[in-house]
Amino acid sequence: MSRTTWPKLKRDLVAILRGLKPEEAEGIVGALLEAGFEAIEVPLNSPEPFRSIEIARKLAPANVLIGAGTVLTVEDVDRLREAGGDLLVSPNVEPAVIGRASGHGMVTMPGVFTPTEALAAARAGASALKFFPASVLGPNGIKAIQAVLPAEVPVGAVGGVSEVDFAAYKAVGIRTFGLGFSLYKPGASAKDVAEKARVAVAAYDAVFESQS
Repeated sequence: MSRTTWPKLKRDLVAILRGLKPEEAEGIVGALLEAGFEAIEVPLNSPEPFRSIEIARKLAPANVLIGAGTVLTVEDVDRLREAGGDLLVSPNVEPAVIGRASGHGMVTMPGVFTPTEALAAARAGASALKFFPASVLGPNGIKAIQAVLPAEVPVGAVGGVSEVDFAAYKAVGIRTFGLGFSLYKPGASAKDVAEKARVAVAAYDAVFESQS
């Protein structure tokens, strides 16, 4: 098992751009980068996702994670690498997918919900764990599961989470979040995303500045 470690980011916020179109990518991604996001994923059930990922990768600095979500097969892992992606997010635990991505040096964040899934993902070499949907488990549910997990694997909350939830998750030791519809919905303008991104970053900094 090989593991690519989760990088040290100023803010552990992953922007989830489900439904993004390639012609929107430059404006939306540019707005997120300007606001201070350092991790961006385009789910593969978006229109022409690999084109959007290529655009995002060319636009973003090298230290910013750019990648795909909803990655289900090793073939998609290879396509993601060809597009320049270095972040892989999936809704499930598929050791072959995690292993292929780790072999490419990608940062991986598979989706988990139970202790069994979380431990299987950690054993497969996941860089971090995506508890999804986090809104169902809540901070205390995730905290209870986290007690049995390897300390070196960061835990993130994704699904039904927005900036108003940061403080509650910080209280149980979680500082990594995936923001989807609270940040971007299909058809949103770059201006709209820029404003929501600024709000999210300001809220994150207000909650976590003592740990920065």
